Amino acid sequence: MITIIDYGVGNLNSIVNIIKYLGGECRITQSSHDILNAEKLILPGVGSFDLGMESLQMMEIVDALNIAVLEKQIPILGICLGMQLMTFKSEEGQLQGLGWIDAEVKKFLFENGSTLKTPHMGWNRVEVKKKNPVISISDIDLRFYFVHSYYVHLNDNNLALAQTHYGIDFCSAFQKDNIFGVQFHPEKSHRHGMNLVKSFINI
Repeated sequence: MITIIDYGVGNLNSIVNIIKYLGGECRITQSSHDILNAEKLILPGVGSFDLGMESLQMMEIVDALNIAVLEKQIPILGICLGMQLMTFKSEEGQLQGLGWIDAEVKKFLFENGSTLKTPHMGWNRVEVKKKNPVISISDIDLRFYFVHSYYVHLNDNNLALAQTHYGIDFCSAFQKDNIFGVQFHPEKSHRHGMNLVKSFINI
């Protein structure tokens, strides 16, 4: 059973649909009780960093998340904004993040005359850096769907599972013990996305 956290910042239907398509079970919740008793968690999200943190705080589920993730070691997958909220802070806002990962979120900045635009939107290659439970290291042409203007900058590069190039090389997936984060949207990434979600289901 996958527990998907609904804190009001994103459409969850695509995540639900891919889990059910893969034969998994899931529930959407805003309940601390459900979070504390979850088998696995997904923290999705789109939008701004401060809005995401404000929503988690207003729903009074930050303490439950900390206990579930840090003490009970329940596996959790952060997607897009959900990944970014796992860090200490973001250039996008003023609020502190969850602080589970030694990292901060930075804005893409390109030199004058660059043809690159923000948000970074569309399909892009993902280079897996090391063997891990969720992304195959044997597939040399992994492509996932991205939509973001900010990226995670790790202070500990040993946490990086994968990187992607868009003007710079940036971390597109990380892992710290039971904590997984991906900047791309696996629920919109067809075969490779389904493989990732299936792997997370089977952890």
